[in-house]
Amino acid sequence: MELKTITPNQLYTPASTTAGERLHQTKKTKNSAINLPGLAVLLGTFILLVGAAFLVYELQPEFDQLHQERMNSTWGFILIVVATTLLIIKGSFFLYNLYLYIKYKPVKSVADEQLPTVTVIVPAYNEGKLVWDTLMSLAASKYPVSKLEILAIDDGSKDDTWYWMQQAKEKLGDRLSIFQQPENKGKRHALYRGFNLGTGEVFVTVDSDSVVKTDTLRNLVSPLVTNQNCGAVAGNVRVLNNKRSIIPKMLNVSFVLSFEFIRSAESSLGSVLCTPGALAAYRRSAVFECLPEWINQTFMGQPSDIGEDRAMTNMIMKQGYHILFQRNAYVLTNVPEKYKGLYKMFIRWGRSNVRENLMMAKFVFKEFREESKIGTRLLFLNQFFSIIMAYPFILLMFFFIATYPLLFLSSTLVGILVMSSFPVFFYAKRYSLAESFYAYSYSILYTFGLFWITPYAIATASKRGWLTRDLVVKKVS
Repeated sequence: MELKTITPNQLYTPASTTAGERLHQTKKTKNSAINLPGLAVLLGTFILLVGAAFLVYELQPEFDQLHQERMNSTWGFILIVVATTLLIIKGSFFLYNLYLYIKYKPVKSVADEQLPTVTVIVPAYNEGKLVWDTLMSLAASKYPVSKLEILAIDDGSKDDTWYWMQQAKEKLGDRLSIFQQPENKGKRHALYRGFNLGTGEVFVTVDSDSVVKTDTLRNLVSPLVTNQNCGAVAGNVRVLNNKRSIIPKMLNVSFVLSFEFIRSAESSLGSVLCTPGALAAYRRSAVFECLPEWINQTFMGQPSDIGEDRAMTNMIMKQGYHILFQRNAYVLTNVPEKYKGLYKMFIRWGRSNVRENLMMAKFVFKEFREESKIGTRLLFLNQFFSIIMAYPFILLMFFFIATYPLLFLSSTLVGILVMSSFPVFFYAKRYSLAESFYAYSYSILYTFGLFWITPYAIATASKRGWLTRDLVVKKVS
């Protein structure tokens, strides 16, 4: 198990002089990780959690009485049994993930002569100068120039994105090819054009608001060389603008758990469920095997214009390929800094999750792979179970708020204190103790401010639209 500490200075490696200037604010030491607003949020978080723990202690007689009332009623007893069963299932699944995480090891980069030819596709829409940073970071990669093709595709941007692509082209020359869609057709169509234009044995997709480390590309594609059963590889996504506001700070800690713990566990089964749009690699033959289905994908009669990364992952997994994760392939990406942008991003992800779980259900219990499929099916069931339980959980939540508001609030906060301690420990072990406490703040935000996302995403799963593409987001400057 690799638990090598990686400092922020190692993470935020500038790809070029310009990128270095633009990312200057992100190069902080651990000791300066918490600014005054961040400190205020963490203090508020601890006051809430400690206060809740004290309240639970003081209200223990009321909790005992409620428990006794449940035990003496049929429905109450059923609820206790169901809740206990769910807790045991979730706990068992966590221990299973922990076992898989311990087994996981990233693949080391292969030698230059073994590296495949790669086409990197960068779709961009209204990214402005940030697309320059993305392209410069890719060009600075420690990858044989003769084996690296970079394609940037402007998806009908309304700002100066095309200008910055032209500037990058002027600087990089033949190393970069740029294309402009005649109109905004969506990220999937921009990628589709890139897939058809690219000549590499491996396709790499990178979001246009992201910056890669110099060794990212070679680390990302190496599993495709060492494992012929590997069809796709997910990169390790961290937050680029996590020094600018509170929400990115929280998401940065959340991303570490989501990628470095959960995807590491999934990778041990060869079944990473989503290769992120921010950074992913695909075997050329696997892409072209499913490309017509992917570009023509529909949901409830409407063209699918979201979830292109999860859809591609599903379609490659359905072919029998392994989907792996490379913890040593870092990409730094921008995330929303305001609540509105955050919930819109989560709605899009939620809708995609609903759609692609339904798609996965069509093949996951069939003989889609020669090796054992039990682990993959357990991963699917865990996700699917979270979806189908969304409405019962939210109804129960409203019921307890209406009948036992103080008991509900205090016990929920104590539950956050207990359950979020693992993400805190995990992040502190791998990166920074000071920043790790944002896991508590994020859990409070998600529990009380984003609990409605999954039920809403289920109810509106057929709706189209990227939601955040036209959102004005402050870029790193």
